[in-house]
Amino acid sequence: MTSPLLSDIGVGPTQVPASSLVALLARWLPRQRWFTGQGRDITGVSVAAATKLSADCYHLLVRVDQRGSSDGAHYQVLLGVAAHVPPRMGPSLIGEVEARPGERLLVYDAVHDHRAAIVLLERLRRGGSMGHLRFESLPRTSVPCGLTPRVLDVEQSNTSIVYGDELILKLFRHIQPGMNPDLEVTGALARHGFNQVPAPVGWFQTEAPFWSTLGMVQPFLTESTDGWALALESGGRRTGFADEAYELGRTTGELHVALAKVFPTDIGPVDLPVRLADAMTHRLLRAAASVAELRAHVPALQEIYAAVVTAGGDPPLQRTHGDLHLGQVLHAQGRWHIVDFEGEPAKPVADRRAVRSPIADVAGMLRSFDYAAQSGAVFLPHWADRCRDAFCAGYGESGGFDPRAVPAALRAHEADRAVYEVVYESVYRPDRVTVPMNAVARLCADPGAPAPVLSDGRAEEA
Repeated sequence: MTSPLLSDIGVGPTQVPASSLVALLARWLPRQRWFTGQGRDITGVSVAAATKLSADCYHLLVRVDQRGSSDGAHYQVLLGVAAHVPPRMGPSLIGEVEARPGERLLVYDAVHDHRAAIVLLERLRRGGSMGHLRFESLPRTSVPCGLTPRVLDVEQSNTSIVYGDELILKLFRHIQPGMNPDLEVTGALARHGFNQVPAPVGWFQTEAPFWSTLGMVQPFLTESTDGWALALESGGRRTGFADEAYELGRTTGELHVALAKVFPTDIGPVDLPVRLADAMTHRLLRAAASVAELRAHVPALQEIYAAVVTAGGDPPLQRTHGDLHLGQVLHAQGRWHIVDFEGEPAKPVADRRAVRSPIADVAGMLRSFDYAAQSGAVFLPHWADRCRDAFCAGYGESGGFDPRAVPAALRAHEADRAVYEVVYESVYRPDRVTVPMNAVARLCADPGAPAPVLSDGRAEEA
């Protein structure tokens, strides 16, 4: 017998459209942190695939069409449906649907339902196919039974469920065709023996309407603290963070060396600097068209990008982290670990898997120190300068080159990152747009000035 909900969403034999369910999703999706289409009108919502995981939990791939985009975006949703839900599930409610005349059911985000989370991990343990899903079989010793789940309450573009402080399941929310770079890169690094990235122990995927990675399981780093929290604590206490930044730079350099061994590198065409400057300029002009505050800085930023053409110095292209910042690193067992190789979820998978300059990762971390310095009660520019310089010094020890030795390339990549941040903040966090705008103004003040250099990058903080 076909479930009423499956009939309503067009999977059962009756193929009855569920306009009420679709309307609920159309209102709920744009309010989620991981929804990538904020600011654009939704023109259509449909369920591309659905599989019943348990009596009251369904796995959906939801397609969202929006004005100004020719291709729909797909999102992974665990949907719970029940006549009653416990009070603790109140914040996860999406709304109500009418399953049959006179029968109302509550619809909720089942990611926050312990029962659904346990079912999902059990499916991963057992492996095999189920509807449009395929779970990769795992050794039972890798995924033990009886682990209590909890959802991490952090601001991110995916959803993470921790099981008993032993495992973490990351659910990718914005789904695109192909293998997710997070699974691809962490798996390759694990086979290479690089142990400062948690190795995947399992994953699951969809096989309709296209093949794509949906989630992956990794060991959970207990008693770890992310770099953002550590940096804010240091800034709040006005204490030194340069030693930690130095070690983080050294770990990042080691990561890039490992990635260059695992994946192909590319010296690029002869006119690579010209192409890089053109690409940065193109992104700048698109950003300035949507954020008026950027327009006054366009000429100076174009000079910064043009300097790359004459100065050169960018290293060979290679696979990188793709979105490196303090929130993507964890300090545990006395050392740094790097996580979240998904890249920027709004970008196509092909772009996130492309080779690029490792300086782009360096620039991302430098910008993150700047964010941390402006996130406390007091702006700490000298704290940020010392952290930034220490990071570069540490990177120079292990990464094969010192980013400060190529100031034009470093400045251009940092400016490109700051422009991206201006657009991002203007859409998602307008109250924070002054942080990257301050960076743009600083970078544009004297485009020819060299990056600051200290003797070893680990001077004592004032």
